[in-house]
Amino acid sequence: MQRTLILLKPDCFQRRLVGEIIGRFENKGLNIIAMKLLQITPALAKQHYAEHAEKPFYPSLEAFITSAPVVAMALEGLEAIGVVREMLGATNGLKAAPGTIRGDFSSSRQMNLVHASDSPESAVRELALYFQPGEFCGSQPELLRFLRADDE
Repeated sequence: MQRTLILLKPDCFQRRLVGEIIGRFENKGLNIIAMKLLQITPALAKQHYAEHAEKPFYPSLEAFITSAPVVAMALEGLEAIGVVREMLGATNGLKAAPGTIRGDFSSSRQMNLVHASDSPESAVRELALYFQPGEFCGSQPELLRFLRADDE
């Protein structure tokens, strides 16, 4: 089982796509183990995007991610990081395949609706930025036994 951070970005929130996107993750069988609505501050943005903080495009990235609320979620599932990234599609919505979240709903590189962790190491670091250990709920939905075999 893997955990990954998902941020439903300001464009997702403002376009009222939050329920649609959450539904896709749930339909795939991923388990939401933590979720909250929050306003990202400039300080949190700098921590989250630390590898980009000195790049020329960072000011517009920070302005965007702090412009409206986001929904932060922790998802858990088999190979969750890779599964979610495949579901999202290419970063640039114009290049994302139809059927992916970005391919269906985005036409921008920056306003691409969702952030997802790109590796197990990133997931651990990013989840710690948004959730305290006691905020994760380990409850498994009853239908889980109908989504995958016990030995998977």
